[in-house]
Amino acid sequence: MPLIQVVIVLVVVGVLLWLVNSYIPMAGSIKTILNVVVIIVVVLWLLNVFGLISSLSGIRVGK
Repeated sequence: MPLIQVVIVLVVVGVLLWLVNSYIPMAGSIKTILNVVVIIVVVLWLLNVFGLISSLSGIRVGK
């Protein structure tokens, strides 16, 4: 994946997270949990993109 695509995805995720945090009213604890989950998913995705963890491709959810 080219570096420009990685940057575009990070910008889109950041803008979406900012929009959710700014314009959707929800409890502070739920916002915190949402932010942590999104950050963990993005970090795992980045590690997979850069090849630091290749075991993510073998993970299956469901059948």
